[in-house]
Amino acid sequence: MSGRPGIAGNPVLIGAATILVVLVAVFLAYNANRGLPFVPTYELRAEVPSAAQLVVGNDVRIGGSRVGFVSDINAQRRDDGSTIAVLDLTLERTVSPLPNDSTLIVRPRSALGLKYVEITRGTGSEGFDDGATIPITAATPEPVEFDEVLNMFDEETRDAAATNTTGFGDALAGRGESINTAIGAFRPLLRDILPVAQNLASPETNLRRFFGELGDAAAIVAPAAEAQAELFVNLDTTFGALREVARPYIQDSISGGVPALDTAIRTLPVQRPFLRNAEGLFRELRPGAAALRASAPTIADALEEGTRVLPRTPPFNRRLASLLDELETFAEDPMVPRGLNATTRTLESLDPTLAYLAPTQTVCNYLTLWFRNISSLLSVGDRNGTWQRFIIVATPQGPNSEGGPASAPANGPTVENHLHTNPYPNTAAPGQPRECEAGNEPYLAGRTVIGNVAGRQQAATEGNP
Repeated sequence: MSGRPGIAGNPVLIGAATILVVLVAVFLAYNANRGLPFVPTYELRAEVPSAAQLVVGNDVRIGGSRVGFVSDINAQRRDDGSTIAVLDLTLERTVSPLPNDSTLIVRPRSALGLKYVEITRGTGSEGFDDGATIPITAATPEPVEFDEVLNMFDEETRDAAATNTTGFGDALAGRGESINTAIGAFRPLLRDILPVAQNLASPETNLRRFFGELGDAAAIVAPAAEAQAELFVNLDTTFGALREVARPYIQDSISGGVPALDTAIRTLPVQRPFLRNAEGLFRELRPGAAALRASAPTIADALEEGTRVLPRTPPFNRRLASLLDELETFAEDPMVPRGLNATTRTLESLDPTLAYLAPTQTVCNYLTLWFRNISSLLSVGDRNGTWQRFIIVATPQGPNSEGGPASAPANGPTVENHLHTNPYPNTAAPGQPRECEAGNEPYLAGRTVIGNVAGRQQAATEGNP
């Protein structure tokens, strides 16, 4: 019985299978850095200041372990005109979700320029969603390139380092025993400096801000450096002059300072009531002083004018003497007090009336408006005289209308045939609401209104003072 030949007996199939296995192995080896196919990944985008020497395929590491690779790099222009790099990161699913307070930095992997992206995982409870963008604010600290480190050691720096090395060697030569003694003495210093270092390292100390503020203070003081140098020179001159009077004058003043302070300790408590009253006086004078500051130019002008007017006052006073004599005679006349008393009673009787009528002008400005309207009434004319301006207002028709005799106030039936009159409108007088009703009351169509309209009107009119 003859059987069918198997795959092992077919060279063509064996060769095809071998080639397929090799192709798959080559494909997997070529894409090893980009992850295996058909394996789910965690995609993120990251903004960094610069992607110099970073290429597609470079590692992404967390804590030194490779967790993904850079799948794409693009440049992006910001609104302020600067340019940043945007990295597409393909990460393992075990990284998801990456806390949103995580930071990243592009670090060198070797001295030859190979780079990788290092992520420092945060501790926040919220994380980046798949496809989210890590902002550029998370790209901290700012990376330092290897060539930037080497560029610090220029020729001037190398010469200075050689000079320092020679100087340190000369300083330490032959001082071994002293150095050993100093090292032994450093132990208490190191023990005592530990709590000091802990206080300085505490976030509450904010030492970083302290040095920043020192730098700002130095920048502010820098323009005044020459002035400060002159200050010390002038101080030296001053103290040199004081050297001549240091003994006995300054010495005696210092010696007498102690008894003076003792006397102040005894007497100042007694002076406290006076000082307290003086403090209250000056506090009460503060508003007047503030007002005086604004009126000081006016007062200065008045005093300047007064210097020219005062020389003229003696002749004026001599002319005024006769007038004062007549006023004295008038004041001594027995009939004058009776006239003043009668005038006082008259004014007292007029006071309620004036108090009632005063708001008509002071609040509602009706008197000024009346004179203005009267003048406007006769303001049109020609060379023969002025004309009175008026307009005829047609009265409504209906029972008891205002067009003729009426037995009762007009009260319809049409909307127009309603009487509206207010013979005593409120003018903000005492006992009345604070309103200027005449000219401000609303017209209630279809209603008969006699007297004050319901509600309160505004306490102002045209040109209200």
